[in-house]
Amino acid sequence: MKNKGCMSAGVILIVLIVIVAIIGFWGVEKYNSLVTKDQNVQSKWSNIETVYQKRANLIPNLERTVKSYSKFEQETLTKVVEARSKATSVTIDPTNMTEADIAKFQAAQGELSGALSRLMAVVESYPNLKADQQYINFQAEYTAIENSIRMETVNYNDAAKEYNTYRNQFPTNVVANFTNFKEKPYFKADAGASKAPDVFKGE
Repeated sequence: MKNKGCMSAGVILIVLIVIVAIIGFWGVEKYNSLVTKDQNVQSKWSNIETVYQKRANLIPNLERTVKSYSKFEQETLTKVVEARSKATSVTIDPTNMTEADIAKFQAAQGELSGALSRLMAVVESYPNLKADQQYINFQAEYTAIENSIRMETVNYNDAAKEYNTYRNQFPTNVVANFTNFKEKPYFKADAGASKAPDVFKGE
């Protein structure tokens, strides 16, 4: 009887070990998948930051070009430079970002977009500046970058949606909550964001 009892206890222990091992392997698989999808979201966010930085990098050349036309409205150019400074000062930690973080980032970038749009509208009144090769080069680069921004924000949102869907499904959400994998916020579309800026309007 004693041996039978020991055997039963041994079988129960083996079964428990097998169950724990199965749960452990399952949890590791879910965790690794969360890590992979989280890294993909971070990569897409990095692409967004890169294209916005490329846009910011255009401003110094634009500033030098516009300044060469002494009669140009200085206030309009100053607002672009100030908006660029504000936009480049907003940084986000992609490992722990919130809706408020993205809203702040978008607001700063939107301010720069507005300032640039106003400047380009004013340039329409300056035929010589409008025909300047440096300004024409800026227009072409700016349009290409704006298109890239739209593409990268869509790519980011797609990656965030894939991650959030997977993260919130049961039983993955159990592992996600236990290991502190939070939902990712989405990049909100601005009004008119589906259309690239028409910087050549009026030509």
